[in-house]
Amino acid sequence: MRIVSFLAGAAALRRAALLQLALLAATLAHAAEPPVPIAAFFDNPSMRDAKISPDGKHVAMLVNHDKGRDQLGVLTLADRSVRLVAGFAAADVGRFEWVDSERLLYESRDKNTAPGEEYVAPGLFAVNIDGSKRRQLVALAGPKFINNGMEDERDMLPWNTFMLDQAGAQDSSSVYARIVDFGKDHNILRVELVRVDTVSGRWEQVPGPSPGQGETMAWWLDAKGRPALAATVRDNMETLHYLDPKTGGWRKLLTRDVYLGSAGAFTPQGFGPDGTLYVTSRQQRDKSALFAYDLASGKLAGRPLVDLDEFDFSGELVPGAGKLLGVRYTADTEGTAWFDPAMQQAQAGVDKLLPGRVNVLSVGVRSATPFVLVESWSDRQPPVFLLFDRDSGKLANLGRSRPAIDPARMATQDLVIVKARDGRSIPTWLTVPGGSEGRKLPMVVLVHGGPWVRGGEWRWDSESQFLASRGYLVLEPEYRGSTGYGEAHFRAGWKQWGLAMQDDIADATRWAIAQGKADPKRICIAGSSYGGYATLMGLVRDPDLYKCGIDWVGVTDIDLLYSGDWTRDSDMSAAYKRYGMPALVGDPVKDAAQFTATSPLKQAARITQPLLLAYGGADVRVPLYHGRKLYDAVKQTNKQVEWVVYDEEAHGWKLAKTRLDFWGRVERFLQRQIGAGGQ
Repeated sequence: MRIVSFLAGAAALRRAALLQLALLAATLAHAAEPPVPIAAFFDNPSMRDAKISPDGKHVAMLVNHDKGRDQLGVLTLADRSVRLVAGFAAADVGRFEWVDSERLLYESRDKNTAPGEEYVAPGLFAVNIDGSKRRQLVALAGPKFINNGMEDERDMLPWNTFMLDQAGAQDSSSVYARIVDFGKDHNILRVELVRVDTVSGRWEQVPGPSPGQGETMAWWLDAKGRPALAATVRDNMETLHYLDPKTGGWRKLLTRDVYLGSAGAFTPQGFGPDGTLYVTSRQQRDKSALFAYDLASGKLAGRPLVDLDEFDFSGELVPGAGKLLGVRYTADTEGTAWFDPAMQQAQAGVDKLLPGRVNVLSVGVRSATPFVLVESWSDRQPPVFLLFDRDSGKLANLGRSRPAIDPARMATQDLVIVKARDGRSIPTWLTVPGGSEGRKLPMVVLVHGGPWVRGGEWRWDSESQFLASRGYLVLEPEYRGSTGYGEAHFRAGWKQWGLAMQDDIADATRWAIAQGKADPKRICIAGSSYGGYATLMGLVRDPDLYKCGIDWVGVTDIDLLYSGDWTRDSDMSAAYKRYGMPALVGDPVKDAAQFTATSPLKQAARITQPLLLAYGGADVRVPLYHGRKLYDAVKQTNKQVEWVVYDEEAHGWKLAKTRLDFWGRVERFLQRQIGAGGQ
């Protein structure tokens, strides 16, 4: 297998000169039109999650019906006929996956019910592609609006059964699913694996590693769809076990620190069709890469299979036709390293037909047709779904996720590198409204949550595009502590809440000013969760830089993460507070002085700028008392504070009506504070 190495690749595919001229012309033509409605950005998608069947003859997808509910539809590719095979009168079809080429597994959900009002688990069902042999597999609590009278609930799987995040072999009517046991603090205590026949409903539990190894928390299937790996956790240590087919018993592969990592550790990515295990590892490097792992010797291959020069490897294997066709990866945007010549040729054909876009190709694992499913997007184009015929070389449209969005009216996005005051490189996403070249714009600094996550990639994003549509430049720094950019960048953020992490955000802001892109008198900082915390600390530390702030579901005091004991406490586990947070965030005793200096709550009197605060009443990640205590403190000295609570929402906005209300408030708040005209 050859080694594939990549530089950041999206820049090469997104800036064709003729395309840009055409987009600029279209932008100018739309300049006099009213702003794109908020609903176009934040309503529920019209179509999503298209998946091709194992034999390549059908595509399943989620589509809305006339009352806005998501239903499961199946498109027959030979004649383009569509059949709706599953749906509910008062609920939505949620996640789904192909069981085999004739049958689908799916969960239910209710996108019109917020977390604070939920009283049933997702539910698990199966149906044939012609709508026959529907079976409910999980017993549900609460009203039977999902049951539809399909089955007797006796002998069903328990309510807390969920789909496995792996497709499996897709060659029989049986699948594997997870039974998840939850604790009182909303955390997962253990995950059991069960094999269930989706036609008969019969199921059996899969024995895992010895209970003495800790609680089993994760499972992996091999290429034949059989249980092969399991991860157990005790305190802060995770052990990976392999089910050795030679002995029929579990044996240890490695043990690592769950929160802080360990030297020589790796993370399973999956099994190739030939039985090879592929893992992600740093292997004494700053950036992680994809390696083959020898299960017999317990050693990684000497050279990586996929190595991204500027990014940690993140992706998945693409099997098919009994071999490894390729590997998906995310650099600055998503791409695929194809090892199969036929798929290389198909990718080239699609990219030629859809230039300047990311085009993700999928084929059935045992495809008997020339059809390739394509999901395509760009920074200006929300995902669209198409079908590529390899025989004819032609594309056919299947549907658009957001048909109300006109790409010509959207903004461009680029990844730029900003130097922090200590010399560290800070990758930063910059979204620029069309037709604004040469002008200093009002700017929103949008800070991602986490903080130990990657903030973004090159693709259409509802939040940044909405703000840009209202005339704002949008800056999104991947401050130190963000993952995906190497071990050094991640570790540089440890115990730096409100300190160097905050400096990175300010330095990126000053970069935009120095470049002549941002109007220094009209800059607002905004974000959710950790991004909300950084918003508040930005107002505290850099009052000359930020004229206003928008914090939703943001942490307001680090001590509260440790000591909150109100009626509804945080869902962060005791193990994370004991083993992870002291190293990543800080120790409440040893770092008490730092916690005081970096507490928006304790520094509330220094927040004098206009502020919009929004919190969820059912939030168990950052409970409501974080926001309410800050609001009570800030309003003593600051009369420019707007406060809103969405009682039924949790850590983020699930309901479309909430998103529409919140972003409407954001639009009006920004217009009052740093005003800009819409696009």
